[in-house]
Amino acid sequence: MYKLLTHNDLDGVGCGILATLAFGEDVEIRYNSISSLNEEVKKFLADETQHHKELWVTDLAVNEENEAAISAFIKAGGKARLVDHHKTSEHLNAHEWAWIATKQDDGAQTSATSMLYDVLVQEGHMEKSQSVSEFVELVRQYDTWEWEKRQNEAAKQLNALLFLQSIDEFAAEMIERLQHSDSFVFNDLEAKLLQVQDAQTERYIRKKRKQVVPIKVDTYLAGVVHAESYLSELGNDLGKTFPHLDFIVMVMMGTKRLSLRTIHDDVDVSAIAGNYGGGGHQKASGATLTEEAFELFVKHAFELQTLRPDAPENKFNTPENDLGTLYCNEQNDKFFIVQQNRKYYVMKNQKPAEIGYDTFAEAEKQLKREELAFLVNDHRYVKYLSERVKKQDLTVNQPVVKK
Repeated sequence: MYKLLTHNDLDGVGCGILATLAFGEDVEIRYNSISSLNEEVKKFLADETQHHKELWVTDLAVNEENEAAISAFIKAGGKARLVDHHKTSEHLNAHEWAWIATKQDDGAQTSATSMLYDVLVQEGHMEKSQSVSEFVELVRQYDTWEWEKRQNEAAKQLNALLFLQSIDEFAAEMIERLQHSDSFVFNDLEAKLLQVQDAQTERYIRKKRKQVVPIKVDTYLAGVVHAESYLSELGNDLGKTFPHLDFIVMVMMGTKRLSLRTIHDDVDVSAIAGNYGGGGHQKASGATLTEEAFELFVKHAFELQTLRPDAPENKFNTPENDLGTLYCNEQNDKFFIVQQNRKYYVMKNQKPAEIGYDTFAEAEKQLKREELAFLVNDHRYVKYLSERVKKQDLTVNQPVVKK
C-alpha cells in the first residue's frame, strides 16, 4: 500500500495519475497546496495505523521538522520517498530517501512527473508506452515553460484543461485515456472548450496589463499585480510586456500567497521568495503573504501609480527608428531616444542628454526604470514630429548631447 502526497498543480496531478497507473487501488492520493503539505506529512507520521503504507511525496518539499521525522520513521522500519525538481529542495539530497534533480541527463529541465515516470519504469512498477510518454512530456514542457520555446500549444492546453474541471475529474479522464489510447490527443469537445478558455485567458491578461504597479525590492524593480487566475500565463506575459522589470509579483489575497515570475536569466526569484518563507524555481517561485510582504506588496504598492503598457502595433513610432522613438510618462514629460555617433541618447522635453548608451535596448530600459515611461502611439508621434518641424527645432544636426 502507498500514500502519495503531491502538489495540486499540473505537475503534481501528473504524479498522481502515474501513481494510479502503476499501483491502481493500492495507492491513496492527496493533492496539497504548498502550505498544507507539512501538516499532512505530520498527520501521516503521527498515525501508526497508516504506517503499513509507503509514503511518497512528489513535487513538494518538507520542512526541517518533517525532514527529521521522516528519517526517524525510516530508521524505525517505515518506508518513505520524496521526488522533487525544485532548486530550493536540493538540500534534501543529503538523505537516501530523497531524489532532487533540476536537470535531466540531456540537460533539459526536469519535472516531478518526468522524474516519477523514470522511477516507476526503472523499478518495474509500470512499462513505458507512447501515450503515457507523450502525456509526461507535455506536463514537463508546461511546468518548465519549455513549451513556449518549442511553440507547443498542447502543453499549455493540457494545463488549461485541468482547471476547467476538478482534479479528480481530470485525473480520471486522463487515466482512462492513457490506459486505452495508443497516443495522447485531445478530443473534439476538449478542443472546443480550450478555444473558449484561450479567449478568456487573453481577456483576463489584457485587463491585468493595466494594473501593474512598479515597486523597488532591494536592488530590483518589480511589477506587482493582484491576480488569482492564469498565473503562469499572466506572469510570463507581463514579463514580456514590461521587460524592464526584473520580476513580476502576483498577489493572491484569497489564499494569502505570492507567485513570482521572471523572464530574465540573471534574476533568481527562488532566492527572493525565500525571504518570505517560499521557494521554487529560478524563474518561477511562490511564497506566503507574510506581514512583511503585505507591507511591501500590498500596503505600499497601493499608493503607487500603475504602469502604462507600450502602444501596440505601431508602424512609425518603433524602436530604433531613424527619426527617433517617442515615450511619455504620467506627468506628460516627453522622452525622445535618438542615435548619434553610434550612441543612443534620451532627450527629455527636447533638452540635450547627458549620457549615451551603447544600445537602444539599454537606453529604453533605463528610461522606463527611472521615468516609468511608455511608448506612445503613432498619432502622438506624428503630431510631436510635426510640431517640432514647425518650430524648426528638428534638424539633422540637432544637439542631442549636453555639452
